[in-house]
Amino acid sequence: MNKEWSELNKVMQVQLKKEETFKEGIKTLFELRQQLFHEVERFKAELSREEWNAIPFINEDGYHSKTIAYSIWHIFRIEDIVAHTLINQDGQIFFFGDYQNKIGAALITTGNELIKQQIADFSETLNLDALFEYAKSVKDSTEDILRNLSFKDLKRKITDTEKEHLKSLSVVSEDEKACWLIDYWCKKDVRGLIQMPFSRHWIMHIEASLRIKNKIKKDFNHDT
Repeated sequence: MNKEWSELNKVMQVQLKKEETFKEGIKTLFELRQQLFHEVERFKAELSREEWNAIPFINEDGYHSKTIAYSIWHIFRIEDIVAHTLINQDGQIFFFGDYQNKIGAALITTGNELIKQQIADFSETLNLDALFEYAKSVKDSTEDILRNLSFKDLKRKITDTEKEHLKSLSVVSEDEKACWLIDYWCKKDVRGLIQMPFSRHWIMHIEASLRIKNKIKKDFNHDT
């Protein structure tokens, strides 16, 4: 793991545990997220359409066995669902902004149910400009929610009613590769959700995307 990102993540987790440092913890989280989102912006600036869709580690296990386009979709669908449906209990950016239509996505889910060539095929259908717009909108809206949280809010747990509402939205596939997410999220309190989908989840997928990018560029240079 990138040392600077890892250190910011550790500091943030410690700061969130105490009321007197929790606001600093939110600031540390924002700093981490800004550094990570800068990598997303670099992908947008530096990668060709084919590179966004490339899946060089298709037969391996792990976060790097995806495409970069899929990874960005996955990060921000999960964040949108968790931030709005579970924490803020309001409507997702995806639906309010008509992003399924804008992005041209066949799914409304997190994409966990997709494997190998399905991921590559899905990636090719996505409007990348709209996907990037969606990612930025989700990032900003999540941070607005986090700014307004109190320390007491961090200890709030997800109720059974909220869990059933999440299920009713069909934004998590019933496939065995995806359905575990609902239990995983709903067992956490708000602080636990901040520490995974909003921070560590970003790190894992963006580091994997950098690995994909490096492999693509290496292969391209070798071929030429």
